[in-house]
Amino acid sequence: MTVKIVTCFIYLAITFWLGYKGMRQTKAASDYLLAGRQMNSFIMSASYASTFISTSAIIGFGGAAALFGFPLLWLTVLNIAVGVFIAFVVFGKRTRRMGLALDSHTFPELLGRRYRSRGIQGFSGAVIFLFIPLYAAAVLIGICRMIEVGFGVPYEWALVGFTLIIAAYTVYGGLKAVMYTDAFQGVVMVVIMLILLGATYGMLGGVTQAHQALTDMAPLMPEKLRAGGMLGWTQGARFGTPIWLTIYTTIIYGVGVGVLAQPQLAVRFMTVGRDRDLDRAVLYGGVFLPVLTAVPYIVGALSNVVFQQKFGKISLEMAGGNIDKIIPTFIETVMPDWFAALFLMTMFAAAMSTLSSQYHAGGASLGRDLWEQALGRGKEGGIGASRGGVVLTIAAALLWAFVLPESVIARATAFFFGLCAATFLPVFLLGLYWKGMTRAGAAASMLVGFASSMFWLLFVFEKVAVDVGLCRWLLGVPTLAAGAAAGSWVWLLQWVDPNVAALPVSFLTAVAVSLCTARFGEDHLERCWANFGPAPK
Repeated sequence: MTVKIVTCFIYLAITFWLGYKGMRQTKAASDYLLAGRQMNSFIMSASYASTFISTSAIIGFGGAAALFGFPLLWLTVLNIAVGVFIAFVVFGKRTRRMGLALDSHTFPELLGRRYRSRGIQGFSGAVIFLFIPLYAAAVLIGICRMIEVGFGVPYEWALVGFTLIIAAYTVYGGLKAVMYTDAFQGVVMVVIMLILLGATYGMLGGVTQAHQALTDMAPLMPEKLRAGGMLGWTQGARFGTPIWLTIYTTIIYGVGVGVLAQPQLAVRFMTVGRDRDLDRAVLYGGVFLPVLTAVPYIVGALSNVVFQQKFGKISLEMAGGNIDKIIPTFIETVMPDWFAALFLMTMFAAAMSTLSSQYHAGGASLGRDLWEQALGRGKEGGIGASRGGVVLTIAAALLWAFVLPESVIARATAFFFGLCAATFLPVFLLGLYWKGMTRAGAAASMLVGFASSMFWLLFVFEKVAVDVGLCRWLLGVPTLAAGAAAGSWVWLLQWVDPNVAALPVSFLTAVAVSLCTARFGEDHLERCWANFGPAPK
């Protein structure tokens, strides 16, 4: 316990020093919201990766990998292909250039100024502020479950204490403090993840022996999972079964594509001063993300073998049925004390890097985009409203963390990623590339994407609809597909992620409405594309 306390003290001291450094350099709105637009490529890419990969990925999705096995590694493939290559190459430079041309400081402000609509900016800010606390709560739950297991601290105390620690530098330091601390935390995470991967394979006799042992454990798969379609931890699930749909439509597709429209990530592209900084960031991101995603998925799946060999139980049994406790339990019961201390520091890094960015994005959305810009209240160009928004976002996330049920981390993360994709991705992508995209097309796409995603969640998607109970209250059935014949395609819709339906509908709406409505004048389009063509000096 002493080692853990000393390690955490050193880590927090470094973090607060970096946060203080960022606070000292924060003088104006551009510093608070965009880190002065002068971040170098390494800090930007490390901040991007550590913001993307949080305790929800390590604890939540690591626990999901213990349940579903190696198929989750397809999410790593999408994280690299979509989260790094497509995000930086297709979106990065154009986002930076258009953001600079329109003097945009936030993601909603970029959309609002591209479409010359305070309504679009305000709606975007409201969606982010209302729902990013749910995602933040998932991250907060992950680290607090780790603290609960590692220190024996009551979960509720951990929630409050950790929230206060992050609030101490996020509220006042702005994005500079967030990105400085993110970069440090990203490096810590990569080093510890590599040690964890090597130690796990070492315990099991190497890669081949470990994977073969996991394959041989297929008969131990819980009956409920087998009934849902699971064959084994390396074999995956039968095509078209409920669990197959959960793995590939919600976890892999929903999260893998949803990363492109994450406001706290998109704003990172506007923090660098030159295009070539983004080119270099692709290389750094290509190192960070594979390690930070693949390791928890591999270790999560292999934890079944380790637990079976040492305790005669699979991971779900060891964690008492709560998948959010599988990785913490693995670290505390199997790994040596010195590593448990380092891993706890890694979880601090993962949680703090993501939470600070989420709080900052939610606060800026409320303070600048909704309060100042859309409603015309507050002091234009100040940072007071954004700081107040950060405080409210932190409070909302804390409340969600108190009320959300067990085993919710992966689900809450996938929900936010999917909702952002359906609401923002079409207008974001088409706004960067198509001059024919209109204000009416953007507004219609966002409303249809948001509404269709929420409708599917509340009335079709079994994981959410049953818990919320709105469909049963209004229509007397748990979901609209529940009454269909078992095994039919209608019945299977209950396990199809909302984004599978909502994202294509949102894209089609954007194109169809834009083709039928008036284009922007050439003067506005020239302003939006002022920095395109040869790279600005």
